[in-house]
Amino acid sequence: MKLLLQQIIQLAEQAGEAILDVYQRDRSAQGIQAKQDDSPLTDADLAAQQVISQRLAQLTPDIPVLSEEAAATPWPERQHWQRFWLVDPLDGTKEFIKRNGEFTVNIALIEQGKPVLGVVHAPVLQKTWAALKGEGALVQYQGEQYSIHVSQPRPDEPIRVVGSRSHPSPDLADYLKQFASFEMVPVGSSLKFCLVAEGSAHVYPRFGPTMLWDTGAGHIVAEEAGASVQFEGLGDAPYQREQLLNPNFLVSAL
Repeated sequence: MKLLLQQIIQLAEQAGEAILDVYQRDRSAQGIQAKQDDSPLTDADLAAQQVISQRLAQLTPDIPVLSEEAAATPWPERQHWQRFWLVDPLDGTKEFIKRNGEFTVNIALIEQGKPVLGVVHAPVLQKTWAALKGEGALVQYQGEQYSIHVSQPRPDEPIRVVGSRSHPSPDLADYLKQFASFEMVPVGSSLKFCLVAEGSAHVYPRFGPTMLWDTGAGHIVAEEAGASVQFEGLGDAPYQREQLLNPNFLVSAL
């Protein structure tokens, strides 16, 4: 599995290169369009999807793939999957279009409804977070890999709360009332999981909509770094279900 993790890190970086090729174009040449749910789609999403799907088919031909940018497999078939790849080839397309660099490639391996391997790669930052079940979490940056762990706030330190840059929620204000002092850290995509994992933030409460593929990779990275990840109303196997839309969830190092 450690070899597989390194292969998936390399794959995420390759997908990131495909994304950057489009990112460097003029906006008019990025192929921006709207999907049926009005969420944006670009040539970068499709390019990353192609890279990932082709490579996963080579690496693990017997493991099915559930991806945002591929036709959804019906639940009667998916419910029998004991193991599958969960992929968002470009998480944070709105951030991509805004050109703020806060978008990621997410690749997770799900077994028995739980993430056991995850990679989150930020192409603009050239930074990758990764984790393997039972082996802890790591960051790869500038050719070096090092372990990461959540941090606890000091008594005199405000709670650092990471939130969505593009999906603010009125429910967040009610949640924040419990803290005597807090600092908001707005950021896009699954980078929010990673900030908790590396100790840059303490808690990530999510009250807005996310999909299954938005959370799998970040989930295992945060969990292996020492955070708790709890989905509202879901049990111990949150990724083995018919509904692709996630309920509210909380990622916490507190």
